[in-house]
Amino acid sequence: MKFFQTFVILALASSHAFASDPSPLQDFCVAVNDPSSAAFVNGKFCKDPKLVMADDFVFTKFRNPGSTSNQLGSKVTTAFVDQFPGLNTLGIAMARLDFAPYGLNPPHIHHRGTEMLVVVEGTLHVGFVASNQLNNTLFTKVLTKGDVFVFPQGLIHFQLNIGQTNALAFAFLSSQNPGLITIANSIFGAKPLINVDVLTKAFQVDDKLINYLQEQKWFENH
Repeated sequence: MKFFQTFVILALASSHAFASDPSPLQDFCVAVNDPSSAAFVNGKFCKDPKLVMADDFVFTKFRNPGSTSNQLGSKVTTAFVDQFPGLNTLGIAMARLDFAPYGLNPPHIHHRGTEMLVVVEGTLHVGFVASNQLNNTLFTKVLTKGDVFVFPQGLIHFQLNIGQTNALAFAFLSSQNPGLITIANSIFGAKPLINVDVLTKAFQVDDKLINYLQEQKWFENH
């Protein structure tokens, strides 16, 4: 019995330990694409610590608004490990979200990270959809300046500017590489295309609508 109890405790502890990015075993590991630079950690090669500079820990692309002149009326500027190598092994990331009036960051998933959003300017209608186990319940809220909302890892979520002025928000994510799956782009813009019969049955619509949706040029605002 004691063995079983110990096993259960260790299993629970292990599941918690691996619930997010692994903890680093060094002070930092600035990502670099040069394989001659030694260790390979979290999917990236580590820059030689002796060559690391303060500039490796600075990201300046949040200074200016992203262009919202597109069909979605939004732009997401990401500071993930690919754009900000200094994040490697640190288990965090950020994004700047710019919205034109009535601009949308469409339904999407971050399958490797939880997201916390803070509104800096404007009014956003935000929400996420729970899993089938919870009857696909929609949790939604209207946020104004200073409000914070959290989107659990792996759940479909969105943000819509419902104001007549531009809106700005910043997102904080619990992974250096939280991943991104934009729902419409993935379903109707897959390469190669998903078989029409699959989608007509899944959505209970005729093939003309599916063909129409698959012919669209799905825009990615990230």
